[in-house]
Formats: sequence, structure tokens, C-alpha cells
Amino acid sequence: MLAFGTPVEGLVYRDRRAAFGVAENGQGKIALAQVIKPGKAPYFDLPGGAVDGDETEREAVAREFGEETGLVVEAGSLIETVSQHFLKSDGEPVRNFGGIYVVKVTGETPGLKVEDDHALVWLDPRDAVVALRHDAHAWAVAAWMRRGSAPL
Repeated sequence: MLAFGTPVEGLVYRDRRAAFGVAENGQGKIALAQVIKPGKAPYFDLPGGAVDGDETEREAVAREFGEETGLVVEAGSLIETVSQHFLKSDGEPVRNFGGIYVVKVTGETPGLKVEDDHALVWLDPRDAVVALRHDAHAWAVAAWMRRGSAPL
């Protein structure tokens, strides 16, 4: 597992299983979730998030994509398993750990989108590498590009 982020000394980080995806739209752009929290600067993440209960990582990626973007996706090949220390927007110290997958968009169902503070944005992957909040996400997009946008 590749580790990203430097823990702040003195903080106790909650471990959280999470999974994320890289989805291309067929025009050379990838899906990002732009997150806007009141009183905070907007930031970009790969769509994805916590793995709930007995879900597999691939199931979590599909569910989270729908909740954050309204896109229906299928998770395919694993790009890498990573961990990322970070402070959530509410200040909670968290260490996400899990896979980042290549995903295929199979449709769009706007009713799936329930996270009002998330918006779907399509960016050139080179711009995404710079814009993404987490180093683990930026690394995965760069690895995906270097591998020739690995198929499912």
C-alpha cells in the first residue's frame, strides 16, 4: 500500500476504509467531485468515499459515484491501494485506506445524487493532477495516464 500525507504530531487519526474511481468521459476528461462547504474554499476529489458495512470497494465506488455525481459506473481494474492522512473539512483527523479503480460510466441517474455540496466537474487529467486535494488521488491519476488510461 502506498502511503500519502504526513500525520500531524499529537493527533489521533481514525482509520476509514474508502474507495475512489477514475472515470473518463470519452473526450479525454475525467470526473471529479468539486466539494463546496460553507465558509471553506472549494476543493476537488476523485468521486468515491467510505466503504459501508459489508460492501466491497467496487460496490462503494459505484454507490459513492451515484451519490456525489449522479453517474452510474462499474468499477474495473485496481490502479493502486493507497492510504491518505488528512484533516476533514470539519477538522477530524482521518486516514483513508483502500483502492482507487478505473471505472466505466454506464449511465446517468440524477436522482442518485444526494450530496448537495458535491458537483460533477470534468477536467483534463493533467489539470486534475494539480487540482486534486489528496496526493493519493493525484498520484493515481498520473499512474492511470502513464499506463495508457488502463481499460477495465
